Amino acid sequence: MLQKRFPVSIILSLVLLLFPQVQAFSQEQLPDGIDFWSNYGAEELSRAISERMTDEELLAQVFMFGWAGAEPSVLLKRWVTERGLGSVKVFGWNTDDIHSVARSVKTLQEESLKGRFKIPLFVATDQEGGWIRHVKGETQMTPGNMAIGASGYPVDAYYSGYYINKEIKALGININFAPVVDLYTDPKSSVIGPRSFGSDPGKVSILAEAFSKGSMDAGVIPTAKHFPGHGDTSLDSHGKLPVIDIDEETWRRRELVPFKFLIANNVPAIMSGHLSFPQIQGDGTPASLSKKFLAGILRGELGYKGLIITDDMMMNGATEFAGGLAKAVGMAIEAGNDIVISSTTPGLTERLWTDNLARMSSSPDFKDRVRDATRRILKAKLDYFKGGDPAPLFPDETTIGQFIPDKDGEKFFLEQACRAVTVYRGADIVPYKPEEGEKVLIAGPFISLYEEGKKRYPTATTFHYSYELASDRSNWDDWNASSLVSVARNFDTIIINVWDEHTANFCRRLRGLGKKVIILSIMSPVYVMEDFDWVDAIICGYSYSDYSFKALFAVLAGEIKAEGILPL
Repeated sequence: MLQKRFPVSIILSLVLLLFPQVQAFSQEQLPDGIDFWSNYGAEELSRAISERMTDEELLAQVFMFGWAGAEPSVLLKRWVTERGLGSVKVFGWNTDDIHSVARSVKTLQEESLKGRFKIPLFVATDQEGGWIRHVKGETQMTPGNMAIGASGYPVDAYYSGYYINKEIKALGININFAPVVDLYTDPKSSVIGPRSFGSDPGKVSILAEAFSKGSMDAGVIPTAKHFPGHGDTSLDSHGKLPVIDIDEETWRRRELVPFKFLIANNVPAIMSGHLSFPQIQGDGTPASLSKKFLAGILRGELGYKGLIITDDMMMNGATEFAGGLAKAVGMAIEAGNDIVISSTTPGLTERLWTDNLARMSSSPDFKDRVRDATRRILKAKLDYFKGGDPAPLFPDETTIGQFIPDKDGEKFFLEQACRAVTVYRGADIVPYKPEEGEKVLIAGPFISLYEEGKKRYPTATTFHYSYELASDRSNWDDWNASSLVSVARNFDTIIINVWDEHTANFCRRLRGLGKKVIILSIMSPVYVMEDFDWVDAIICGYSYSDYSFKALFAVLAGEIKAEGILPL
């Protein structure tokens, strides 16, 4: 009787399946002295290094800290050199001088490579485009996500992601906390607003995925945020825990859709939000601290294998629920987050460190969770830094001017702003051509508003008021409003800029004057969508970037035709 022979590969697969310790044993046989740059596969090397790490080294990889001031503090450098900190974040207060940003990144990366395993840092920022632009200096102020949603073209989302991230990559930044995939479902959402691509889950999914692809092609890791969805609340989790009181069926057919789509397309990172969904998690636990949302739905049900990163743990939305920062950090790790962010640099012996380090000693399960997070971080770093076209570890500040601002990006963002402009009201008077002798007033806070307006209407007069206008809170702002009304009486047409509730109220004071009123709406258009049937025209540009003002006046003057569609 002939015996059936099985291929060696099948026999080995059965051995590893029946005796998984054989696989673990083989990984531990990597030679002594391995480090991050050793020539082994990412899966094998990340497991071997994480198995050899001390508790301190494991926990340090999980943290991402920001710093105050233009240069990294001595304390932050100590976290890197003495503890082996895993990641840093560049916030908006560090970035007026992009050359200083590049020097800071270079210094911190040099220190990180002196560690036992020579592990580089993840360096992150929030460069969403439009309103949220943490790296300032010479980087471009772009039209933003809602403008992309108004144009509706995935190619606009792709190249926005590409050019935005190409610029920050030159500074050594390798993770961008973008795109925002939150739906604009609550019109009063001042914290999301024009950061959203719009209210339609399908369209948001496609645009967010295109932005992510552009980011990856530029060499920067994108991060979809804020899971499970921040759009259906007017509250900001920086100050208070937002409660989103929708049922699970509604959430699954709305907010979850873009996240599912991006997971299916292999988005490498997702940010968890400090958001309470009481009809889904009855005890009100924020999603960022919730095993149900992160370990259960995100990892288990959706099969997500990338990095999960918390929103800033210094936000009151997380710490108040947990009863303190140290406990919130522990809950975040336990829930399934891999990287935990603090916008400030804590002291070396603060409780967020000491309490959670002690817990690793007393709880094998917690230590395993920390090790699992660190292994995933190391795997992501190995895949990134050893593959493709990563951001430079040591950016050269002398060459930054070659990349920032990106010249091709400048041309693209102007074209994209033009495609976004939407005539919401008054198509019959757009384009607007003043009659001979007609007196025109242009009112708003931006120099580029005046410049673009005067190019088309050179005899116009300008009226300035502050971008921080809040007409219901300040006598000074009330005086501004009264002054506008007084000045406006002497003009035939008023072209006025509106971007929030206060400036909408400011504009309403023109009602009843019998003047022609044209509103140039920027940021969210919701403030001009009601109670403005008396104005002659409303044109939406969605951003206060120079590109958007050029596009708004080009449409108003009839140089181009408005193509945008309101994305709400």
